Amino acid sequence: MMTPTQEDAAERVEQLILLTERLTALVAEQAQFFEARRPQDAVVHVEETGRLANLYRHESARIRANPGLISQASLTQRKRLARATEAFDAVLARQARAVGAIKTVTEGLVRAIAEEVASQRHRGSSYGAGGLQTPTAAATAITLNKRA
Repeated sequence: MMTPTQEDAAERVEQLILLTERLTALVAEQAQFFEARRPQDAVVHVEETGRLANLYRHESARIRANPGLISQASLTQRKRLARATEAFDAVLARQARAVGAIKTVTEGLVRAIAEEVASQRHRGSSYGAGGLQTPTAAATAITLNKRA
């Protein structure tokens, strides 16, 4: 197996930095949409984000398996990569909080709507034995998307 040269390692680190910074920017933009309660706008770059996230995952796994791939890069470059990775981790945590908040709000809205619908339904009545009118329970159905 050929050992990466300093030039190879430097190029790999630069590419990883660019990838990490672009992915960080995309996830930060999505987090902003979630925080602004506009999750529908977060889908703008979902395809690119998915593609880059897969590439990031793949490259990160390669480097974890073989740290020598970047060990010949300069200390300055490796520090820049570490800072870019820390920023990416922070943005991922921010996005997770924003998505969690949206999920909580959405679940609360669905619950409130279901309760309001149930309270507004008119209860039917039927005639029981002896000709007396008896209330019947209103049928209420709601479908929840468990993936939301």
